[in-house]
Amino acid sequence: MAGGATKYRHLSRKSSHRQALLRNLVTSLFKHESITTTWAKAKEAQRLAEKLITLGKKNTEASRRQALSTFYTPHDLLPKLFGPLRERYAERPGGYTRVLRVEPKKDDQAPSAILELVDGPKDMRFAMTARTVARQRSRGLDTLNELTALNVRKVTRFRKDGVDDLEQAIKKLELDSGKETKPAKTAKEVETASPQ
Repeated sequence: MAGGATKYRHLSRKSSHRQALLRNLVTSLFKHESITTTWAKAKEAQRLAEKLITLGKKNTEASRRQALSTFYTPHDLLPKLFGPLRERYAERPGGYTRVLRVEPKKDDQAPSAILELVDGPKDMRFAMTARTVARQRSRGLDTLNELTALNVRKVTRFRKDGVDDLEQAIKKLELDSGKETKPAKTAKEVETASPQ
């Protein structure tokens, strides 16, 4: 049936080229924890990355062999997948990656996106939330608005010591700006005050 329901994006490539492209993207993602590519490639690489992290959480011999067949440099990435990443996402039920749309660098370029691992050192939502809270505290606002409070809950929910990490990031931003301000509402207060 022509034009039937496709189960994946073909990315204008034959099967072997598409698989090689996705393996390369996922290898780069696990190595650098954040990559920039086109939106369609990011969405397809996201699917494969989520499956690999689920394999890492299982930590069986079969899952190790399957992950070994996916990575281009398995000697570098298998210990990372079955070590720190497995521990980072042990309590998280899913949603290990995030795709953020960004503006294309040139006028004729395809829609671009950033594919990143969540709860990591390069988590963009975490950094943006810390910057927003620091900015609101520097303006002397006592309470966080609804959207910022929601983002605080999202970035601290599954992160180990997430509330403390967020407070440290906020204090670092306040020190970098050179302004010592009184804290409005701490991330811990937002986390405990709001219902899940």
